[in-house]
Amino acid sequence: MSADVVLRGAVRGATALRGGASWRPTPYQVFGGLFWLVMSLAYWRVPLCCDAGLHAAVVERLSASLLHPLHPTADLPGAGSPYYSPYAVAQGAFARLSGLGGWEVVRLSGPLNLLVLLTGIGRFVRVLAPRRPWAPVLALAAMTLLWGTERVSWSGFLAMMPMTGNLGDPSTFAVGLAFWAWALTGTRAGGGGRGGSRAIRYVGPSGLGSFSGYAGLGALYGLILLVHSITFIAAVLGAVALVAGWERGWQAGVVGRWALAGGTALLVAACWPYFDVVAPADATYERLYEGMPGHFWLALAGVPALWLRARRSRRDPLVLMFALECAAVAYGRVSGHYAHGGILGLTLVPAQFALAVELAAPRPWPARRRWLGAVAAAGACVGFLTVQAGAVVPRSLDPVGFEQPPRWPTYAWAARHIEPGEAVIADGYYAVRLIPGHGVDLAAPALPDPALDEGERQRRLAAVRAYLAPSSTRAERTAVVRRYDVRWLLLTRRQRVPEEAVVVAWSEETGEVLARVGR
Repeated sequence: MSADVVLRGAVRGATALRGGASWRPTPYQVFGGLFWLVMSLAYWRVPLCCDAGLHAAVVERLSASLLHPLHPTADLPGAGSPYYSPYAVAQGAFARLSGLGGWEVVRLSGPLNLLVLLTGIGRFVRVLAPRRPWAPVLALAAMTLLWGTERVSWSGFLAMMPMTGNLGDPSTFAVGLAFWAWALTGTRAGGGGRGGSRAIRYVGPSGLGSFSGYAGLGALYGLILLVHSITFIAAVLGAVALVAGWERGWQAGVVGRWALAGGTALLVAACWPYFDVVAPADATYERLYEGMPGHFWLALAGVPALWLRARRSRRDPLVLMFALECAAVAYGRVSGHYAHGGILGLTLVPAQFALAVELAAPRPWPARRRWLGAVAAAGACVGFLTVQAGAVVPRSLDPVGFEQPPRWPTYAWAARHIEPGEAVIADGYYAVRLIPGHGVDLAAPALPDPALDEGERQRRLAAVRAYLAPSSTRAERTAVVRRYDVRWLLLTRRQRVPEEAVVVAWSEETGEVLARVGR
C-alpha cells in the first residue's frame, strides 16, 4: 500500500453504522465564530478611515458605470486603473442592484472578508495539522496578537488593531483567498502535518490527476493577482514552498499539472479587461521598512517552532515559506523595490502557524514545548495589552486606557450639498482621502494611479496649491476653476475663504468649511 493515506468521499449511510452521531462544533468553529462576531462589531463601531474612502469611491464609480467607470477620484478616464478588480466590480454590481452607496458597501464587505479569511485559515491549518483540532484556534490567536509592541497599520496586515480599519479592504479578501489557495495547493501536493506520520491526500471524484482541478487552482491564484498584487507575491512564494516541500514525484505529468496551474493564473490575469497587471509604486511602501523591530518582534516567538520543524524535515513547507518570504522582503530593502515589504504581514504567518501547530500537540509536553508555550503566552499578553486591546475594548469599558483605533472625521456633512461628479478643490489630509467616497471628484487626485498620467496629476496638484496660496489673485483662481470645472472648495480652518466664494456649511468637528465657487 502507498505511504499516502487516500481519503475519498464519505460512503452514504456510514452514519447509520455509528448510530446517527450528532454534529458537534469544532473548537475553531466556536472560537472562530466568536472572533468573527467581536471583530465585525469592532469594525463597525469605528468610523471608516485610511484607504476606505478610495475603495468607496471605486464602488461609486462602478455603480454609476459598470463597464466604463471614470477615474476613482476625478472626472477623468478610468481605463487602466488597477482599482477596478473583480472584487471591486462585484461590489459595484451589488451597489447598483441594491441602491446602496460606496460607504455602505465597504462597511458590509468587512464581515464578508473576515469570513473568507477565517475559513481560509481553518482550512489551511487543517492541512498542516489534520489531527490537532486546537491548531486553527491557536493559529488565529498567534496571527492577530504576535506582532510587536508598536502599532503598525497597513493594507493586508491582520493584527487585531489594523483589522478595525482594513477588514473592508480588497487586501483582506485577497489574504483570505491566499489561505484557501495554500490549503488547496498543499492538499494537491500531498498534504501533511505533524498530526500523523503519513501524508494525506484527498482524491475527488475525477481522481488526483484531474487537470480541471489544477486549472481551477490556477484561476484562484489569478484572482488573487487581480485583487491585490502584493498579496499575490506572498501567495506564490507560499505555493512554491508547499509544492517543493510536499510534492514527492516529479514525473512529466506532475510537472505538467503544476505548469497548467501557473499558466492558468497568468491567463486569468491577462484576460481581465479593466487593466493590465502592473507593479505597485515602490515609494508608497518604503515606510514599511522603518521601525520593523518594534512592529514585528513578538512574532519571533515562532522561530523556535520553525527550527524544530526544520530538524524534522529540511523540506518542511512552513520553513521554506518563511525563508522565501524573508528573502523577498530583504530583496525589496536592498534593491529599492520597497513594494516587496507589503508582504511583511504574511511573512510572519509561517512562524505564527508553526508555533500554533507545535502547541496544539497532545500532552504530556516535553520541557522545550512547555517553555515554548510560556513564551507564546507571554508574547500574546504583551501584544494584547500594549497594542491590540483597544481594538475590542471600547473606551467606555476600558479600565486601563488602552490606545484606541484612529477615529477619522466624516464628510457626510459636506457631501450632502455636493452632487456626485462635481469637482472639489481640497488639500486637507483627511478630506482628499475620504470625500471621494461620496461620489465627489477631486480637482487633483491625491494618489498616483496608472489610469492617470503622473505629469498631469502633478500639474493639477500644482494648480490646487496655487489656488490656495494666500498670494493668489482672483483672476488666477478663476482660471483654475474654469480649467478644471471646479464647483466647491473644502478648506481647512487655517485657509482663508476667497472673496468670490460663498460659504455653505462647516464642520464643528474639524473646523473645515465648504464653500461654493464657479457657475
